[in-house]
Amino acid sequence: LHVHKTIIIANMKRVAFVVVACSLFAVSMSRPPNFVILLADDLGYGDIGCYGHPTILTPNIDLLAQGGMKFTQFYSANSICTPSRGGLMTGRLPLRTGIYSSAGYPLDMVFRVFMPGSTGGLQSDEVTVAALLKPLNYSSLLLGKWHLGHLNTMPTQRGFDEFYGLPYSQDEGCPPANPCLTKWPGVPLYHNETIIEQPVDLSTLTPRYNEKALEFIVDNKDNPFLLVMAYDEVHVPLFASRGFVNMSARGLYGDALQEMDDSIGQIVGRLRDLGLLGDTMIVFSSDNGAWTEEGLNGGSNGLLRGQKGETWEGGMRVPTIFYWTGHIASGKVSLALGSQLDFLATFAELAGASMPNKTLDSYSLVPVLLGQAAASSRDSVFYYRDATLMAARYGNYKAHYFTRSGWGLDKPECVCAVMPFTSVLYLVPQRHDPPLLYHLGHDPSEQYQLNATEYSSILEQINSVVEAHNKTIGSLPPSQLDLYDYDCKVCPCCDHAMLCVCNSTSTPVIDVGHGFYLFP
Repeated sequence: LHVHKTIIIANMKRVAFVVVACSLFAVSMSRPPNFVILLADDLGYGDIGCYGHPTILTPNIDLLAQGGMKFTQFYSANSICTPSRGGLMTGRLPLRTGIYSSAGYPLDMVFRVFMPGSTGGLQSDEVTVAALLKPLNYSSLLLGKWHLGHLNTMPTQRGFDEFYGLPYSQDEGCPPANPCLTKWPGVPLYHNETIIEQPVDLSTLTPRYNEKALEFIVDNKDNPFLLVMAYDEVHVPLFASRGFVNMSARGLYGDALQEMDDSIGQIVGRLRDLGLLGDTMIVFSSDNGAWTEEGLNGGSNGLLRGQKGETWEGGMRVPTIFYWTGHIASGKVSLALGSQLDFLATFAELAGASMPNKTLDSYSLVPVLLGQAAASSRDSVFYYRDATLMAARYGNYKAHYFTRSGWGLDKPECVCAVMPFTSVLYLVPQRHDPPLLYHLGHDPSEQYQLNATEYSSILEQINSVVEAHNKTIGSLPPSQLDLYDYDCKVCPCCDHAMLCVCNSTSTPVIDVGHGFYLFP
């Protein structure tokens, strides 16, 4: 039924690239480029065909890699949804924007993302990618998952012209979560700032996103636009539309991913049909690594150690592809360091936008993308959990100052440890002195620890980079993710008299006996 869709971009025309002056490519545009961000949720480094998965078929994503540039050392801004998305949107590390928890153990296990009862969110003085482009007359649409707060902090209140999607993950409500462990109202579907369906019908969600995306592209074919397609796949609970159920050899996880791949084919196909591929930079990535703890309902991080929620490579190194007909050479594999934090600076340079007057953690990737440089301006990656710097990468070397499982209730070994290069006291599950040191070029799986004494000069270099970085942090803004930021009365509800059920055939399961999970 859907085979014609999954091969929709298979016959893209090859573009002849012309050497201009001393650079391989020259960006010659009659208008600023469009930007399309295709963001998967909880997709692992080893989950798609062009990154090595043997049974999940992703022909459209693979064609983006064949026609563009695939990065092998690209990172999310954090290892979990909310702070990762905050970093992507602003080009700033999450702790700079208040998207961290200052709660002590074990509450810090709970308040890591925004929930239905969260009163916090991405603050109004932060500049999102959409807000950055707005003065240049870009139209913008965010489809899918937001997860940066819902109480006066929706996408349309943070620079986007339109929003159609979920305010948070589909497991933060009941149903559709199964088993039903949370006691919030059903997950709502919003159009802009209005709930239009609650609980959302996940089985029809992606086709509705597709329809909106294709309409948006047609409506804005003559002016620059930003489209963020923030897929709900492949976060749990998994789902797929009727036409994709039982299609994949990988089971429901594969079904969901192949439906996302089909959606990408439709979007790229529409851009092709309208002659917009040469005017549109397309970026595919994932908000963090796979949640392997979910077993068959979770994905694969391939050869990388760790998972979503952790600062091992599997938590933050993500599959990422840039595609732009006529500007990015086809079939390129880049070893350059990159981060979703860099989207903002990259888009700003290409669009001619003014950078925000804030401390930024964003570097333009334009020289790498256009073949003018092999290495990016980024030489370091900082791995945070909340406001704690857990690890740092400089060049090929990575030092772990602390390690902690993503979801286990690690019992702290001490209540008075000091964060590296600061006087802040906090709980430490496992502190490493000297730090665990790995060469990620030789050992991307982080299996073979280097001798700290033998590599003392390398550790000194990394420590110097961390000290310099720490000086840029300054005083942190108030946390947006703590217990005092939670109020069950703000849980989204379309109609309390109807038990938060509107325009939906789903029947919510209500349990009023679980403390702060209550809703009015």
